[in-house]
Amino acid sequence: MALEKSVDLWEVPEIKDSVMFIGWRQWADAGSISSGLPRYLAKLTDARKIGEIRPEGFYLFQFPGTHDLVRPLVKFKEGFPELLQINSNEIYYAEQDGRGLVFFIGDEPHMDAERYVASMLSIAEALNVKRMVGFGGVYGELPYDKERFIFSIYSLKSLKIELDNLGVNLSDYQGGASIGSYLCKRAGELEREYVSFFAFVPTYDFSNLAQVGSSIRIENDYTAWLGVMRRVVFMLQLQLDLGDLEKKSERLIERLDAKVDELDGSSPQVGVREYMQRLSEEFTEVTFDPLDDIWEQELRRLEDKFEDE
Repeated sequence: MALEKSVDLWEVPEIKDSVMFIGWRQWADAGSISSGLPRYLAKLTDARKIGEIRPEGFYLFQFPGTHDLVRPLVKFKEGFPELLQINSNEIYYAEQDGRGLVFFIGDEPHMDAERYVASMLSIAEALNVKRMVGFGGVYGELPYDKERFIFSIYSLKSLKIELDNLGVNLSDYQGGASIGSYLCKRAGELEREYVSFFAFVPTYDFSNLAQVGSSIRIENDYTAWLGVMRRVVFMLQLQLDLGDLEKKSERLIERLDAKVDELDGSSPQVGVREYMQRLSEEFTEVTFDPLDDIWEQELRRLEDKFEDE
């Protein structure tokens, strides 16, 4: 597959094995899992920009009857345009232990999804990507201090056995497709590996209660990021340090604890803390600890060894 005409790659590293992490500013971006996590990983690995998909033909300027739903953002100062923020699809690259790490950070297209996905697949081929990993998030009412509920989709049936060991649920979703779902289907048709992890992100709406008049929504759900990345690191055997994410997750839970205490203290009759405790009690937490698997494998190895002797 040759590079699509919409793709600009000004550097093609000579490496035979790469993995591509993919995220979009899209509707399935609760907790910024799709838009924020790949950018965080690119920064963590000191990745450099090596290309992009040009935006021509993928985005609308406006919807009739709306004001600025999809329009580019412009900023003027004393009549002079200082900023014009248009849609972008950027490609970053780093290396770790002889493996290429490709980061695709883009905007979900408004139209011509077929050509857009073909462009992405041509990038994967040019950079010798063996597996593409996508990210997404959706909002739901669940405890903020528990492991996030994570579900997955995959492009090849042979990938299911890996996901079965990652503490995820396999999606039975039916409905409007995200660009990641579209890519998953087209990748499978070309026998390319694509796996996506979606996490449920806590949100609570108290706006209908006059006594509280507030809501809680997490902009960057580091706890979800951490849960997803523990699985990705184990699946791909990466040497990524997740210590910073662990600290961010701990601080996030502390801030949410303080927010709940604030709401509960200002309107104790509403029972915000009681509501949170009830959510926690009714929630079935699915934890993922790869060390458990490693110990189990080692114990089995030792048992087999003693039986042979």
